[in-house]
Amino acid sequence: MKKVRVRYAPSPTGLLHIGNARTAMFNYLFARHHKGDFIIRIEDTDIARNVKGGEASQLENLKWLGLDWDESPDKGGLYGPYRQLERLDLYKKYANDLLERGLAYKEYKEGSDNYAVRFKVPKGQTYCFNDMVRGSLSFESKDIEDWIILKDNGIPTYNFAVVIDDHFMKITHVFRGEEHITNTPKQIMVYQAFGWEIPIFGHMTLIVNEDKKKLSKRDRSIVQFIGQYRDLGYLPQALFNFISLLGWSPSINEEILSQDQIIELFDSDRLTKAPSFFDVDKLTFINHTYIKKLSDEEFVEFIRPFLVNHGVKMKSEEWLSDLASLLHDRCEYGAQIVELYDEFFKADFDIEDEALNFIKEETTSLSTIKQFKALIRGINFEPQLIQDAIKQTGKDVGVKGKNLYMPCRIATTGSMHGPELPKMLSLLGKQTVIDRINYTISLLEA
Repeated sequence: MKKVRVRYAPSPTGLLHIGNARTAMFNYLFARHHKGDFIIRIEDTDIARNVKGGEASQLENLKWLGLDWDESPDKGGLYGPYRQLERLDLYKKYANDLLERGLAYKEYKEGSDNYAVRFKVPKGQTYCFNDMVRGSLSFESKDIEDWIILKDNGIPTYNFAVVIDDHFMKITHVFRGEEHITNTPKQIMVYQAFGWEIPIFGHMTLIVNEDKKKLSKRDRSIVQFIGQYRDLGYLPQALFNFISLLGWSPSINEEILSQDQIIELFDSDRLTKAPSFFDVDKLTFINHTYIKKLSDEEFVEFIRPFLVNHGVKMKSEEWLSDLASLLHDRCEYGAQIVELYDEFFKADFDIEDEALNFIKEETTSLSTIKQFKALIRGINFEPQLIQDAIKQTGKDVGVKGKNLYMPCRIATTGSMHGPELPKMLSLLGKQTVIDRINYTISLLEA
């Protein structure tokens, strides 16, 4: 097989959508798996819809996801320029060639010398191609009308420009969404008109929501733009992992895969024909898994900006480190640390039913809780000193194990389970802890 060359060709008309990100990723994975080239080309001919900064936003978010490329507007290359508006002379040249050979004709705008160029669809032709995902597909020329290849303002239409660009950039394979299937016969006509080699096409399935409907940008129930995931504190390696599974399955029974593993395993024969379900729970699970893999130091730096933006005043680096260690395993995405923090420090204190029943039934609970309160009143509220107070309470009351630790935990946290108690209480602060103990005592003495 000759050297693989694939491309991702976004329009700078908006933010990087999850579907566009998948298109870019599958082209990238195919190129890297086959030691080929991955090219980014900007299709900016829809001038009215182009957004200022749209190109930069696309490239920045692709880099954040972990993609790199060999040729592009920002890197250059042998086959540039890589923006369509900088290639208008090339499209005009080949449109004129078709006109001269009678394979296209002019269509004048009424009352004007301006004209569009229409491709003359051959009669009695069948256009067949072997799709990498869907197998053999065919279209009849009788079902396709003559179509515009060059508008009267000199701007090419998509189906014409894409062929010119792919040919001169030596593109060998084209991965794109299934909505482009019906564009393929028009593009094949152009390839055949010039006697050019046709690339191999692969049309990926739709991404659907839980109602099995195509993922729509208007669907507010699912976060759909890569920039939004960045802002929410999703890890790029987790998103890369998740998106790679939207329409492709690895040959091994694992879902948590590194980028290098995915590149090594990526096989176009394993692209699925069925629609790809955007499973929010799976994305959450994958991201949570990657967050748990962060070291304590990495997690601190990961959550710091979210806490700062929320206005949390961090007493010290040690305090932040203790908070991070308590909440690390519970955090599913970065911004959630704010909810966990608020729940931890600001939520109304309430004792779970099972926990309340436990301390009511255990006869030594009340004396244990009262003695613990008496001991912590006079100490610096540090984890080690709190731990010492718990142990001393056990000696003073004559209890140990569950009968010691459960009353202390329930009276201060409202739960029978949770993070390391001395660290947790130190973070809550002495007055909050004493207030909770007083509330618990009032319930037991009622």
